[in-house]
Amino acid sequence: MGIVVTGATGHLGRHVVGQLLEKVPADRITAVVRNADRAADLAERGVRIAVADYNAPETFDGVLAAGDKVLLISGSEVDQDRVAQHRVVIDAARAAGVALLAYTSAPGTLTASLADAHRGTEEVLRGSGLPYTLLRNCWYHEVYTENLAPVLEHRAVVAAAGGGRVSSASRADYAAAAVAVLTGEGHENKTYELGGDRAWSFAEYAAELSRQTGEEIAYREVTVEELTGVLTGAGLPEPVAAVYAGVDASIAKGELVVDSGDLSRLAGRPTTPLSEAIAAALKG
Repeated sequence: MGIVVTGATGHLGRHVVGQLLEKVPADRITAVVRNADRAADLAERGVRIAVADYNAPETFDGVLAAGDKVLLISGSEVDQDRVAQHRVVIDAARAAGVALLAYTSAPGTLTASLADAHRGTEEVLRGSGLPYTLLRNCWYHEVYTENLAPVLEHRAVVAAAGGGRVSSASRADYAAAAVAVLTGEGHENKTYELGGDRAWSFAEYAAELSRQTGEEIAYREVTVEELTGVLTGAGLPEPVAAVYAGVDASIAKGELVVDSGDLSRLAGRPTTPLSEAIAAALKG
């Protein structure tokens, strides 16, 4: 039985493959990538590299085999037909007769348009007849901590989330949950609502940034429309900016609070506090 990870050189995929290498022999792991050059380091460690693209069904011929466990990491291009992209992998998995297909989805409470592709993919997966696991990942710490430069420059956290809270966790945390499913047993046809142990508000986020930087950083609450304008001004296409601003509207309604405890249970440890993610970002 092999373990196959799609999107393996993406932010989450690299964490998953790295953690898999700590648990299983490298020759049991297949990293599915669009560009083999970006996976050269994984190949050097003995990981099998398969070049395939969600937009080209024929590229998945021979990639998956009977008995494999597959992690389908959702496409990151929110302006694409992601359900069609994901169906390419699901169809290939069904044809191959894989043992399990795990999919990185979004919280079941999320009503923002960002969730539409995830709900559509879940429907395709449930109808496929494949044994599946839904990994409904909440937001990543890194969504906020990877681009602190404008926050620090303007000394403001700008969001349209009101007093809403976010159960974010680190990519490494979500990867640990995926690895537990891929290397464990009894996860067939299960849905896991995954989020950090402690939800935080944007006012708390600004306060923690202030504490760690020694600068006064405020939370500046804006409307969804104003945030869309800020994001387009930063270079995002308007439809993409609207999708991300819509997530803030969902946060304001409490839709990104996940209190199931599934993530820490699967990972076998507490989730990473936001303060640690901030500290790592400021250091690095």
